Amino acid sequence: MDERTIRLIAITDDLRDGHDGLAARAAAAVQGGATMVQLRLKHVAPRELVEVARLLVARLTVPVVVNDRLDVALAAGAAGAHLGADDVPVAAARAMAPPAFVIGASLGEERELADARLADYVGIGPLFGTDSKADAGEAIGPARFQRLARLGARPAVAIGGITPANAHVAIGAGARGIAVIRAIFAAPDPEGAARALRAAMGDQLEVSP
Repeated sequence: MDERTIRLIAITDDLRDGHDGLAARAAAAVQGGATMVQLRLKHVAPRELVEVARLLVARLTVPVVVNDRLDVALAAGAAGAHLGADDVPVAAARAMAPPAFVIGASLGEERELADARLADYVGIGPLFGTDSKADAGEAIGPARFQRLARLGARPAVAIGGITPANAHVAIGAGARGIAVIRAIFAAPDPEGAARALRAAMGDQLEVSP
């Protein structure tokens, strides 16, 4: 896996504007500098989730990974899947997925280390307080993020409450990238929001004419 693909992961929120609306917001985020899009729709039926995943795969120029659902990711031809502690173990996912398939794993505490170390990258958090994910738990802060990233021994992505105002904290704690939901998909201008996040991380992007 090219680590540049996990620099800014834009995680989807909902289908309030339909399939095309979500795809348009995702495309705008990519235009602004998102390097991966994670499809996360917790309350959508599997059949519809496959449809949305296929739409994103067809329209976006960056890798699309599916949250939680390895089966959906494989059915839709997605680049990978992001698996939580209650999902299919990473080792089992490896056995079912093609060689180039990207697998991310959530890491929030030491008991999840063994599985996380088999992933291509780990999402660690919540770094800051967030209400975007009901099950996110309490903020772990930069020091614990740094410890888990070191123990995980995989490229670490910070998630949870990250904004342009605090993205530099994640990078300073050793994150190779950040993952956000609300900071991009709830913004009135997803392209501008993504660009602001990349700038806050110290990245220089060319501005499209």
